[in-house]
Amino acid sequence: MKILVVDDQELNRNLLRFMLEQEQHHVALASDGEEALTVFDEFSPDLVLLDVVMPKMDGFEVAPLLKAKSADVYLPIIFITALDDKSSLEKCLQVGGDDFLNKPFDKVILSAKIKAHARTREFSIKTYKQNQELAYYQLHTEREHELVEHIFENALEKRFLLPELVEFNLSPASMFNGDLFLMAPSCTGGIYVLMGDFTGHGLAAAMGALPASKIFYSMTQKGLPVGDIAAELNSTLSELLPGNMFCAATILELNSSGRSFSAWLGGLPDSFLLSKEGKVKQKLTSRHMALGILEDYEFERDTIYVETELDDKIILYTDGVIEAENTKGEFFGEERLLRKVTASSFTELGSIVDSVKRFTGKQDQQDDLSLALVKCRPSNIEPQLSDEYMTTPLNMAMTLDAERLKQTDPVVDVVEMICAMKGCSEHRSNLFLLISETFNNALEHGVLGLESCLKDSDVGFCEYYELRAERLAELSAGAINIDVSYLPEDPKISFTITDSGDGFTRKNIANDDNNFHGRGLGLIKEIAESVSQNESGNSITVTYSLLHN
Repeated sequence: MKILVVDDQELNRNLLRFMLEQEQHHVALASDGEEALTVFDEFSPDLVLLDVVMPKMDGFEVAPLLKAKSADVYLPIIFITALDDKSSLEKCLQVGGDDFLNKPFDKVILSAKIKAHARTREFSIKTYKQNQELAYYQLHTEREHELVEHIFENALEKRFLLPELVEFNLSPASMFNGDLFLMAPSCTGGIYVLMGDFTGHGLAAAMGALPASKIFYSMTQKGLPVGDIAAELNSTLSELLPGNMFCAATILELNSSGRSFSAWLGGLPDSFLLSKEGKVKQKLTSRHMALGILEDYEFERDTIYVETELDDKIILYTDGVIEAENTKGEFFGEERLLRKVTASSFTELGSIVDSVKRFTGKQDQQDDLSLALVKCRPSNIEPQLSDEYMTTPLNMAMTLDAERLKQTDPVVDVVEMICAMKGCSEHRSNLFLLISETFNNALEHGVLGLESCLKDSDVGFCEYYELRAERLAELSAGAINIDVSYLPEDPKISFTITDSGDGFTRKNIANDDNNFHGRGLGLIKEIAESVSQNESGNSITVTYSLLHN
């Protein structure tokens, strides 16, 4: 060890040096407190033997100054003194002393005391180095987190916001959020909304948000329907994410008028359509598996379309909200959530998050909490429509017989052909909705003879599509004709879909217009410029303006 001996008596200094050097210690000497401070800086001792009574600056004065010079590491100070009164010894300890060595010196006791304090000093140095390493790694980690946060902020935070239409509240369980909420304007003046929940929480869960957000913004810019956006996200995430990780998600597109929306629902808890008074109008139950699980050929793009009234609201949330658990093992649950959002006193989503945290008590938040409220109102978004259109009229016609109907779904192909024309691609989502709805109505009601009332319950919904699959597999007769025209004057897309069924009576049509599932003429009329049917009700003509806003 390096030991500093501070004593105004030269005999004492030399005697201590001799004894210490015999023990292989390195020794420095000082004759008073002032000199001790100077030698300390040059020598950096591991231990100090300090006399109490000295000229200029005594041991009581210099001890706290020496301690301060080694504040981060234990510096043992052993007072060497002939004093034996209790008050003097007590003062030695008060000013920073750690032990005593009485004069005359006993070599054995001196050696034992030095060894004991050397072990404490060594442990202190080791702890100090570990703390330094921890501080370094902590700083390094903080810098890495700052870098990742910066990337996330650029990728996610500088997003399109429209508070008059969409409110959201994200409360992560850790620094990084495994939940995802994105918004983007549609080409026709509406808005897209995506709420996602990646497996787990924290940085590992949040990493999937970067590719997901890039795909979402890229595809919404192209005006793609929500089913296509979901399919692209699924394809990318299934390649990128490990097998035990996926993203439950709901993707919505609200029409520019606020009077309808389309939704792809994959794995999140039930969403709800609420009236402007706050009453539940419709439960939006997940129909698909979460993103990142299925292969492309297994994935289903099926989308629901819902007609709304002005000032209706759509509440979305992740499972962290309803699965928040209190000390009794009770979940916050869907019922409590609905009571909050339908209460007349409900003001903002933050109050629900506060309610969840009060419910769970002082426990650490176990999962990310995310909610969003989409208000069904007209947007003030300027449509981003093309000002260049094809100048040549175009007509397409196809007939799908029973065998073709069993083997193919022509909607995507028809939409792709239309959108290949100049000025049409920005309308892909609306065109997909119109053609999909009219074709599926023709197939399901006209050719297969299914009744919409079967879908009035969740069980009936499943039975409806089981029956649809059975009848389609057994189909031996029937056909659907699709005629599409492009009219360069205005310009417009007009299409007629005719099925071989018996058609609907006018009463049926009127009832279908108010269909609670949103699969009615009202939804189509909301988007199209004009809609007309023949007398028998087995043919519908829809005209859509490319100048639509």
